[in-house]
Amino acid sequence: MSDLVRVLAVDDHEMIVLGYKYTLEASTFENFEVVVNIAPSFMAGKAEIESSAKRLPYDIVMLDIQMFPESAQEERSGEDLGLLVKKISPSSKVVFLSSFSDSYRINNILKNVNPDGYMVKSEVDQKTLQTMVRTVLNNPPYYTAAALQAIRRKMANEDQIDERDKKILYQLSIGTKTKDISSMVAAASTTVENRKRQLKIMLGVENGNDFALVDEARKRGFI
Repeated sequence: MSDLVRVLAVDDHEMIVLGYKYTLEASTFENFEVVVNIAPSFMAGKAEIESSAKRLPYDIVMLDIQMFPESAQEERSGEDLGLLVKKISPSSKVVFLSSFSDSYRINNILKNVNPDGYMVKSEVDQKTLQTMVRTVLNNPPYYTAAALQAIRRKMANEDQIDERDKKILYQLSIGTKTKDISSMVAAASTTVENRKRQLKIMLGVENGNDFALVDEARKRGFI
């Protein structure tokens, strides 16, 4: 490992990436120093990732999840940037730092991007940032406690509920109507209603409403 570790921090809140920069650059590491470049928007992050890949790839790319370019015709997020890094800069380590701590979001990111780390923002401080850098450089992955808890819940429940069920539960949790869920999961409304009934039985809330189903699914880590 060289004595200079290059980090790119991408988040559409500039104060957040500046906090990462000042914290890491002021930290003491045994065998190296850290220099952090910042990109305070989706487009700035994308441009920097593409540019650096052609000359000197970053050692670590830190990404927020919820970032949307100003003139987007479709939603793009930190997940898209993570996939871009994996494709054009495979030597770079990808770490997500997000306020999302729910099992559904975290496990989807792990499945789709396979990052080298996931940190829940409420758990980010100087100590966790330092540990993250050391861990992903030497022995990835690195997860903060809430992220690890979500992953363990998912593993414990893995065999009971399939991906379509998880999508239905997630959409219910954010208030999507059944008729709209059916198009999202490529199933008829009657099929979605049947799955909801089966899920209520499976989770022990067969006499409850959708709110009770969502509440129990959240307790068990499905969303």
